[in-house]
Amino acid sequence: MENLQATPARTPAHLWAIGVISLLWNSFGCVDYTMSKLDPLGYMKSVGMGEAEIAYMQAMPAWLSAFWALGVWGSLAGSVLLLLRSRHAVTAFAVSLLGLAVSQISHFLDSTMPASMNSGAMMAMNLVIWGSLVFFLWYASRMKAVGVLR
Repeated sequence: MENLQATPARTPAHLWAIGVISLLWNSFGCVDYTMSKLDPLGYMKSVGMGEAEIAYMQAMPAWLSAFWALGVWGSLAGSVLLLLRSRHAVTAFAVSLLGLAVSQISHFLDSTMPASMNSGAMMAMNLVIWGSLVFFLWYASRMKAVGVLR
């Protein structure tokens, strides 16, 4: 009788490399979020925010802060789940992308956001964040499709 059970795909070395890079990269967002909540004035001043930027961040509505949290914590969960070879990494990265999209669209449409928060450097950083998150979502989806994630 032939063995009908599927043999799980071996874990490719690139999964560990991308998983660790993803975990380190996405940890930065979690540190930023956590410090912004635990010591908002001290942290925001330490990263060079001025009075207008600090006031804007402190006036952020709770619903927007919740989407920011989905973005950063969803990415961290996606990274951990990727390293655990869980198919749920795809969902976590998708939730993170939703949080990022809502947060950034809201900021983009908000006429009260200080102009200094729309600098070229901030725009470049936003592009890096978008690019990395889209890549991690694509990568997790690809690993799920080929049977590496279970």
